[in-house]
Amino acid sequence: MSLRRLLVANRGEIAIRVLRAARDLDLPTVALYSGDDAPSLHRRHADASIALDGDGPAAYLDGAQIVAAARQAECDAVHPGYGFLSESGAFARACVEAGLRWVGPRPETLDLFGDKARARALAEDAGITVLAGTHRPTDLAEARAFFDRLGGAPMMIKAIAGGGGRGLRVVRAADELETAWTRCRSEAQAAFGNPEVYVEQCLAHARHVEVQVIGDGQGSVAVLGERECTLQRRHQKLVEVAPAASLSAALRERLYVAAERLAAAQGYESLGTFEFLVDASGTDAYAFIEANARLQVEHTVTEEVCGIDLVAAQLEIARGRTLSELGIEPGRVPPAPRGSAVQVRVNMETMTAEGEARPSGGTLTVFEPPSGPGVRVDTFGYVGYSTNPRFDSLLAKVVVRAADTDPAAALRRAHRALGEFRVEGVPTNLPFLRALLAHPDVLAHRIHTRFVEEQAADLARQVAADPGAAPIAEAGTTAAERAGARVDPGDPLAVLRHGKGEAGVAGAAPKRARPASEIEAPAGTQAVRAPLQGTIVALEVAPGQEVFAGQSLLVMEAMKMEHVVAAPFGGIVRSLAVAEGDTVFEGHGLLFLEEAAVAAVDAAPEAGEDLDRIRPDL
Repeated sequence: MSLRRLLVANRGEIAIRVLRAARDLDLPTVALYSGDDAPSLHRRHADASIALDGDGPAAYLDGAQIVAAARQAECDAVHPGYGFLSESGAFARACVEAGLRWVGPRPETLDLFGDKARARALAEDAGITVLAGTHRPTDLAEARAFFDRLGGAPMMIKAIAGGGGRGLRVVRAADELETAWTRCRSEAQAAFGNPEVYVEQCLAHARHVEVQVIGDGQGSVAVLGERECTLQRRHQKLVEVAPAASLSAALRERLYVAAERLAAAQGYESLGTFEFLVDASGTDAYAFIEANARLQVEHTVTEEVCGIDLVAAQLEIARGRTLSELGIEPGRVPPAPRGSAVQVRVNMETMTAEGEARPSGGTLTVFEPPSGPGVRVDTFGYVGYSTNPRFDSLLAKVVVRAADTDPAAALRRAHRALGEFRVEGVPTNLPFLRALLAHPDVLAHRIHTRFVEEQAADLARQVAADPGAAPIAEAGTTAAERAGARVDPGDPLAVLRHGKGEAGVAGAAPKRARPASEIEAPAGTQAVRAPLQGTIVALEVAPGQEVFAGQSLLVMEAMKMEHVVAAPFGGIVRSLAVAEGDTVFEGHGLLFLEEAAVAAVDAAPEAGEDLDRIRPDL
């Protein structure tokens, strides 16, 4: 079958990546953009673009509007990229029912693997080891019972429809469980439209390895190798490597067999990734954790080592071509790797002295990506672009390849490329990434999934000592900052001015931002300020309410997670300066609090011990 015109239902660098692949195949394209995303670079790479009603991620999650746009533009195919609606079986089904060719796995496949608990059960039924956990939506009582069975070892609460680090929390103490469960459900509802969660054993010191598969939907499935995604922070990947280092031949074969078995059983079509945890101590123990039935952010490193344009392959499969016609050998023996490859995610963020990351924004005044042999940069950045805090903080993916199959050579090349990358106007994690890639344990592959978190403070000190690196934010030293908020008794809401050219902050204005001159601080109050840039997702107090020190005042979403802003001291809420849905920058005034004698709560208990072996027996 032929494709006439492709709608790309996404934005940013992944939309550009898909648009380029379509252009290489001489396939006309249409881009979409939300009301506050008109300056985004992906529009320039499409033959035409259509404005969506609404702002921010909500516009890109409006499936009915996107289907209508595709029909309006006379498209006959839709590529969802990653994130947003890419794993929504309902959206894929709506596209198919509207006569559109869905470029991705079939809707029923999305339904199956999009339910992480069902995917775990499927793997277990196929004889594949999974971590101990639940296989269905889990309520708070069931979560408590499972945590008790772990005997004090850490547990993960995960969104049924999750992915990309959203809707995922680690619980290390019983008193953390209810808050984590609530936050996970809220994050899952906001990100995926489904609040259901399940629980799973947390394997703290493991490696994260995933296997890339491709299927033509006509009976053939191929394994295209594996990627190491162990270097991550808050369950969000920072560095990906292909092939994974230090895997025994036997373990690699077991992972390939498991991935091929799961894909073949579904008559898999298009791209898919099967993710595993493997023992970081060097044994061949492994466990399946989830499947991602879509194009992955880190698909680039597989492309570099196997020499296949995966997005072009998706489009060709959507046209009806088989793997054999694409020159891809079915089975679990991937193409011989063309050396090694590394992808590094450059995020817009500032860093504290403790190594904590906070999302940042601004206008790109200098933007000079690296180049040279073996260097590729996927990005939507350009000089003059004002970032939008409603979207993900990813700015660019630096991808390098080296001839040596030992990833150390590619890691050194990536370190060089990051040193050439010049970005001004927006703080980034470039200095932190350079310090990470130069760490001797990273170069020697002595890593695990908590490595970055454990080394963050030391890496931040290295960055602070580098005169050419970005400045490090001051450490939180006051009681207010430790509570997750900032207070200011003078000019409390001066930073409420936002927008280009105002208060030194550029980008789209918050939904309801008001200048400080319109808000009068009640006498004797202090303003509680936003500790980081984000969106207000829940207000948990009202004017006149008494609050104790440490009580939750409101919830912000930033860095793909929800963050509770707690009361820095006991007192009375006198007035609110924000509403749910507002986008705020770091330092933005949130509410006015009058100090008063209110009973405090007990300190949180100490965290439990990590469990560092796979326990499928629970």
